[in-house]
Amino acid sequence: MVKVAPTKYIEIGIGNPWLIRTEVENENGEEYEEKWIKGPVHFHSAYIRLWVWKSVIIFDSKEGLKTMEKNSKKFKLIFGIVSKQ
Repeated sequence: MVKVAPTKYIEIGIGNPWLIRTEVENENGEEYEEKWIKGPVHFHSAYIRLWVWKSVIIFDSKEGLKTMEKNSKKFKLIFGIVSKQ
């Protein structure tokens, strides 16, 4: 069985519990977050996410522009880096 490395999302901005955080998503879909930047970081892409009320707009350097609707009402302005091995 091939083990897949987790995907990390290093985020800086307002709207998350911490100004700088790392969210780790394991291959089984389990997620957890930690304060600050947790390495190692292997750059995959960068993104900007704007979440206003229930609307989310994401511009990702690899995937382009995406929009989506969420159930939660929030405000977030985030710069992030996706890290994959």
